[in-house]
Amino acid sequence: MSDSVFDGAMGINFDEIKKKAQDALGQNAEKIEHGIDKASGFAKSKLGQHSDKIDNVSNKAKDLLHKSQGGTDPHRDGPGPAQP
Repeated sequence: MSDSVFDGAMGINFDEIKKKAQDALGQNAEKIEHGIDKASGFAKSKLGQHSDKIDNVSNKAKDLLHKSQGGTDPHRDGPGPAQP
């Protein structure tokens, strides 16, 4: 597989794009998590009445970030019910 995001057949090599995105997530996870926190704080400063929903979304985004790195859910202490 080449390092180019373009291939001859369809024009775009989606596997290579996915690999590059995963590499970027792995190398910048701490910065991404900081950005999620910063965006959450800004949203809560503007929409304070929805802070519980904002926290829920930011936690889900962080969970997804950790799962994409092969980690576990940092908000859980052990196995629990399966998530849908």
